[in-house]
Amino acid sequence: MAAVYHSNLHSLPLLSRGKVRDNYAVGDDRLLIVTTDRLSAFDVIMADPIPDKGRVLNQMALFWFERLADVVPNHLTGVDPESVIAADEREQVRGRSMVVKRLKPILVEAVVRGYLIGSGWKDYLASGAVCGIALPPGLRMAERLPEPIFTPAAKAELGEHDENIGFDEMSARIGAPLAQRIREISLELYRRAGEYAADRGIIIADTKFEFGLDAQGTLHLMDEVLTADSSRFWPADEWRPGVSPPSFDKQFVRDYLETVPGWNKRPPPPPLPREVIEQTAAKYREALRRLTGQELAH
Repeated sequence: MAAVYHSNLHSLPLLSRGKVRDNYAVGDDRLLIVTTDRLSAFDVIMADPIPDKGRVLNQMALFWFERLADVVPNHLTGVDPESVIAADEREQVRGRSMVVKRLKPILVEAVVRGYLIGSGWKDYLASGAVCGIALPPGLRMAERLPEPIFTPAAKAELGEHDENIGFDEMSARIGAPLAQRIREISLELYRRAGEYAADRGIIIADTKFEFGLDAQGTLHLMDEVLTADSSRFWPADEWRPGVSPPSFDKQFVRDYLETVPGWNKRPPPPPLPREVIEQTAAKYREALRRLTGQELAH
């Protein structure tokens, strides 16, 4: 199938385009989410798509939504995406879309970290804590934390960095009971997924969840879940504290961009070489295969 950089559906109203997903209205109470092959790095959307990336992400998210449905309700409706669009648009949505409940999003990302890496590692070096949560001294990069920690982030506008906030700030924004519930659910989702992934030789170093409320105020898991875009997956046999392990995501793209002379990590992005695109696409497919046991559906 050809890569899909932008979906262009004429049969439904377009509500928004995110970094990766295009969202269309299906009546007043549902959405069609189309996961494109766009890729963002350093919060900049690349000009080159990664073939099959959107289909991999969609299939992986559907796998986890089903597997974790007993922990918290999710936004899936079970409606076939191809049934809500015009016949000539089916190729655009096949394998990369889901019809979901239209929820009121909670504008806080629920981040769970089980290992010390990324912005958490930088925070720890500077303060001995991650997002205000004190950690033991002497931890190394990529070290497993004594127990997973919940470090929420405030969602930023498109193209901006999300802002880490403390749990008290999250509670002030959305209310303490809801914040507490989201923290408990997020830690349980991470625990369950981490145990499953470990049996398949994969470490989930960290991940982020997004939640929304329906008209009755029921909390739902939404957007994506435990994909290679929202999570850091490491091969367990290549992990050791003190070094940053290879990951099943856009690391090839990030590594390449770090070598581009003069690029300041702001739009417009430099073009991606063919080999970087191919290596990245292969990593996404490998993550799907190793985590779910599934090949990419055709």
